[in-house]
Amino acid sequence: MTGPSPVDRSRLGSKHHVICCANGIPLALTVTASNRNDITQLLELVDRIAPVGPHGKFRPKVLLADRAYDSRRHRAELRDRGITPKIAKRNTANGSGLGTQRWVIERTFSWLHNHRRLARRYDRRADIHEAFLTIGCALICDRHLKRTQTPILLGPLTMP
Repeated sequence: MTGPSPVDRSRLGSKHHVICCANGIPLALTVTASNRNDITQLLELVDRIAPVGPHGKFRPKVLLADRAYDSRRHRAELRDRGITPKIAKRNTANGSGLGTQRWVIERTFSWLHNHRRLARRYDRRADIHEAFLTIGCALICDRHLKRTQTPILLGPLTMP
């Protein structure tokens, strides 16, 4: 899962794709080669979000994304899943207003990249790097729980 980075003199690299809630808690993640288009991961990430709530029926209602995720087909697929897409249109002037809300995901990436092993990829195997990314997300959830003392439900609860 490495490829020549278009912004780093064609060195091999990886890209982290993360969906988070409004508080910045990661809900789903994946790792791809840095030369892959972002749009290829949108529906896979949405499908990776674990359904929560009674009978696993809770799903996100709105999805905010930047221009890299703009596509008519993907907007239609999101609407079919009951999700309202708020995605900045390509080839339009900046100032769509999403930047006032997108800082949440940028903060989440900052939290993840505070861990040196995630900011720069040292692992050759993709599964190991993705495991460390998952650990980083778990640490973010743990800090949130300690700070707010409110539970986060990430999947259906099963009681013994």
